[in-house]
Amino acid sequence: MVKGYSINDDTIIINRQLTSLDFFVKDFLDILKKHTDYLIVSGFVSIATGRTRGTEDVDLLFPIIPKENFGILFEDLKMNKFWCYQGDSIEEIYPYIKNLQNIRFARAQEVFPNMELIPIDKNRKTKYFEFTHPQKIKIQDFELKIPPIEFEILYKELILGGKKDLSDAKHLRTFFSGYIKEEKFKEYKPIILLER
Repeated sequence: MVKGYSINDDTIIINRQLTSLDFFVKDFLDILKKHTDYLIVSGFVSIATGRTRGTEDVDLLFPIIPKENFGILFEDLKMNKFWCYQGDSIEEIYPYIKNLQNIRFARAQEVFPNMELIPIDKNRKTKYFEFTHPQKIKIQDFELKIPPIEFEILYKELILGGKKDLSDAKHLRTFFSGYIKEEKFKEYKPIILLER
């Protein structure tokens, strides 16, 4: 065990107990994964790896899927007691996805926490790159996909740059000091700067 994590094959095993936020994300992903692929990004990456801070939303990249497929996913989420901020029908919600606009889901009768779904396609080069280069992490029996650690750090430092983002990046640099590779920063920097 090194600093709260270990590596098993290509999966980072995080040594901590599951929280109520983890269970919320896990329940949502259990439904989503039946219908489409995903990548968890931003603040939850730092929280999942042990940073203690609150968050109201969990950011998730997913590829644009046909309206019919999204309709099946939407009905499955509704059946499992999740609601969408943007509307109650596919006709209301799907135009957001088609136009690459974010949508949010929360548990029925709740507003926070929520899952912010960020639709992507190949034109969103930076996001598409991280989406197609996932890193698996596991907390107890909860396995999920996040960007490469070095990518997440640089994205927070170079693109987001807010106080919370820089603190998240610092946490990741410290927590994974024995894992991160300097050459990866050089590889990812020009890809991340495409988003500027």
